[in-house]
Amino acid sequence: MSASQRIALVTGANRGIGLEIARGLGREGLTVVLGARSQASGEEAARMLDVEGLSAVAETLDVSDAKSIERAVAAVLSRFGRLDALVNNAGVLLDAGERASVVGFEKIRATFETNLVGAWLLCQAVIPAMRRQSYGRIVNVSSDMGSLADVQGSGGSWPAYRLSKTALNALTMLLASELRGENVLVNAVSPGWVRTRMGGQGAPRSVEQGADTPVWLATLPDGGPSGRLFRDRQPLDW
Repeated sequence: MSASQRIALVTGANRGIGLEIARGLGREGLTVVLGARSQASGEEAARMLDVEGLSAVAETLDVSDAKSIERAVAAVLSRFGRLDALVNNAGVLLDAGERASVVGFEKIRATFETNLVGAWLLCQAVIPAMRRQSYGRIVNVSSDMGSLADVQGSGGSWPAYRLSKTALNALTMLLASELRGENVLVNAVSPGWVRTRMGGQGAPRSVEQGADTPVWLATLPDGGPSGRLFRDRQPLDW
């Protein structure tokens, strides 16, 4: 199947790294579904890509809401009949500067619901279709801060965010192991510290740099790597 017939869903795609990932996938010839909590912001982003000659549509999707996930994936499959790539990009950082011994439970729960549970439920929602078509690419946007080596030297800082990404890394390995041999590749990516609303304008990396590896992983050829963590197209230790 040619790239122009493939469909990708990117969460948190109305701005930042997510929008740049959608742009990159569009340039690879895929039709991109931009998942966003606000339909209006998703449609605005889709129009931007359309002006660039790329194939993009918006879909309302709140990754912290299980019903929203179920409805959005069903809508994509109903409209296109298939779903070839999922990029779990949506995420939150709510506990900057806090420590593991004192961070509040509401921040912990909200962080895990978005950064881990939402990504997990989306994987569960799309994998049956990927298995049926014997093709799928799942990319989980993680962080260096979730690596065990980084956690060990963290001083307990940013605990909910770090551990949500550590768990997302483990989920990546679990799914890759389960799906081995089915041509559904599951990988994680650390985009680095990128100049976005979350990363701030002082970050050293551009959104283009941050988006390059997710786009690459979402378009891997058959037989490509699975169950790995990458940055700048190079494997990293967990």
